[in-house]
Amino acid sequence: MSIEIKSVKGYYYLDAWVMSHIVYQATISFCQCYLNKDNDPSGRLFGQMEMAARSAPANIAEGSSRRQTSRETEMRLTDVARATLSELLSDFMAFSLTYNIEPWAKDSEEFLNFRKLQLDKPNYGPDIERDAWLHIQAQRQKFAPWIESEDIAIRVNSMKQLINRNINMLQKMISRQFDDFKLTGGFTEGLSRERVATQAQQSMQEGAPLCPLCGKPMIKRTIKRGAKAGKQFWGCSDFPECEGTREA
Repeated sequence: MSIEIKSVKGYYYLDAWVMSHIVYQATISFCQCYLNKDNDPSGRLFGQMEMAARSAPANIAEGSSRRQTSRETEMRLTDVARATLSELLSDFMAFSLTYNIEPWAKDSEEFLNFRKLQLDKPNYGPDIERDAWLHIQAQRQKFAPWIESEDIAIRVNSMKQLINRNINMLQKMISRQFDDFKLTGGFTEGLSRERVATQAQQSMQEGAPLCPLCGKPMIKRTIKRGAKAGKQFWGCSDFPECEGTREA
């Protein structure tokens, strides 16, 4: 079989995964600075924001790791990551409303300068764990003057922009994943192709007839329903593209 399940860490190279870690670390730092016993006496908001931020990199990693066996699961988990970031964005919006922090206008100097900040592409060597850690830290430092600012207005607005950027990355990822699925199918479809190819090869070795419609090898099948259930017949190995049959 050509299907092979490998241990992969391809998500280490995803900008969305790198960005989600920056958002996670910055969220924890924000909560530690601005949530306290006065405005969050039970610590519930702190926990909610931390879990929402943590969920994004975790679900991106799990979804990417499931790609080989379930494209549907990959898309679903990527969407969960997107949704949890939307929840986190809502928390920052609520904070800005509570403390009257006006959002940046899209033509403002702050907004335009922050938008210029871009992630570098990773350049990992054989020690991928260490290299990924160093890469994330280096990218975080690019945004640090904004997301670690002592000016709460800058800090809140930059966090909102950073989360929005991360959400857009994930939306594009979901779109690409769906396009890939339409072209190649998922693991189940791959298994079906492998099974049919093996059956066709076995049929050729056993002297099976060729399809009267397309000339491809035929496979012995069994009728599963109806009055003729249990009866065998020859069906084209290219079914459902070809519906050629012969009596067994």
